[in-house]
Amino acid sequence: MEVTSEMEVTSEMEMSAVTTLKEGIRIGLSSINANRVRSSLTILGVAIGVGVVVMLAALITGIRTSVMEGFQQAGPDNFGIMRFDFSAVRTSMESGREPWFNKPIIEPEEAEQIARLPAVREALYNFNFSTTLSVDARRVNGVQSQGYSSGWPAYQPGIFSSGRDFTPQEVAQSRPLIVVSISLAEELFGGLDPVGRKIRVTSDTRAIGESFTVVGVFEPEEGIFAEAVPHFAVFPYTSAIKRLKASIFQANIWVVPDSAFPAAEAQDQVIGSMRAMRGLRPGDENDFGIMRSDQLIEIFDTFIGVFALVMLALSSVGLMVGGIGVIGIMMISVTERTREIGIRKAVGATRQEIMWQFLVESAVLTLLGGVTGLALGAALAEGVAYYTPIPATIPLWAIFAAMAMAIVTGILFGIAPAHRASRLDPITALRYE
Repeated sequence: MEVTSEMEVTSEMEMSAVTTLKEGIRIGLSSINANRVRSSLTILGVAIGVGVVVMLAALITGIRTSVMEGFQQAGPDNFGIMRFDFSAVRTSMESGREPWFNKPIIEPEEAEQIARLPAVREALYNFNFSTTLSVDARRVNGVQSQGYSSGWPAYQPGIFSSGRDFTPQEVAQSRPLIVVSISLAEELFGGLDPVGRKIRVTSDTRAIGESFTVVGVFEPEEGIFAEAVPHFAVFPYTSAIKRLKASIFQANIWVVPDSAFPAAEAQDQVIGSMRAMRGLRPGDENDFGIMRSDQLIEIFDTFIGVFALVMLALSSVGLMVGGIGVIGIMMISVTERTREIGIRKAVGATRQEIMWQFLVESAVLTLLGGVTGLALGAALAEGVAYYTPIPATIPLWAIFAAMAMAIVTGILFGIAPAHRASRLDPITALRYE
């Protein structure tokens, strides 16, 4: 009999909680309808905060997807050799320069030696510089240019719309050849096929221009990287050094491991070869850096994380505005319903029940703001995906996080009004006019 009695009490308590929840939602909706202006401003504040969070999550997810696809297409096992060591970023207090600044420059001969290693399929020498390109009266300044070994297109997302890459023999002979992006070709040649035509090239380190023959037009695959750098040109690295006097100060080597060997073995062979070429003894630190795809992803995630924290801090302003609105509208609601609260207490309602009712009302208010913000964020994400190459999609966790933020905001900022309502003296409340 005692067990049955306890079950009945538990069942009654659960039913009472459900009834209170339903009643709180009903009253909350009625209160919102009765105070449309105040409620709309509160909902708007919460919606802005939630919308920013949802939009941010979709944007970050889209950017990361694009970056990961780029790494996969370029080869996840590929790695770079460079002066800069991304794994140990720090500032030299003694010289005022980064530690890598005084490290030896990556030389073309080192790339040639690494290419001969058993575990290496290709070793592509690469560096960046800026050029000015002109064809007759048409001129494009500040073109991002690269000196490259032949074979680079295999590891770049995109295709040749016309023409070809330069051959190893042409690289060895320092031939005056150039591959241009499709947008740059349109800028310089209009609707004409540029293959076989001449472009006057001037680098930032050489005042006298020289004519280069276009051998190919490269169309990069749509993505954030293509949008960021629409105009680019690629030269045989030997021609860039000899003819344009391009600096190899920040040159690097892109290593493609042979599939017959584990990627780790290829990396060990490369490190051993670099140390041998530079005369490093056992115990000496490497005077070069190794950059793997997973390290780049880690650095990217760190950058995105910092960006996300800043945006979340800004979005919290919207939630704060919404929270202040919750306090205001709920305080007004408590005042307007003082007599109702007195009647409820007179017929047996406890402080906990009164407080719970008002917390539910405030949560309903902010939940509506959360739903509105979710719709706003989804619309913005759809716009980004449509008008940009970023595949912005809202992750499932962002939906739950947004709704949780909205509800928590309502509860936190609704505590004070709910507490005030629960503390009202029933006799005084009944006398209230």
